[in-house]
Amino acid sequence: MINRVQQLRKSRKMTQEELARLVGVTRQTIISIESGKYTASLVLAIKIARVFQRRVEDIFILEEEGE
Repeated sequence: MINRVQQLRKSRKMTQEELARLVGVTRQTIISIESGKYTASLVLAIKIARVFQRRVEDIFILEEEGE
């Protein structure tokens, strides 16, 4: 799975700490999500999507087999 969290966050000139505070996690969690080391839970993905006013599937892109 790939995600656009870092891209969206930077386009809004938002720090990792600010995003973490808005969605109720630590900065380390945001770092892990952005680097692809951690996949956000559904609840966290929805919170992130709400912050950016986007659909979850526009931020978190599932890579299908064979693509």
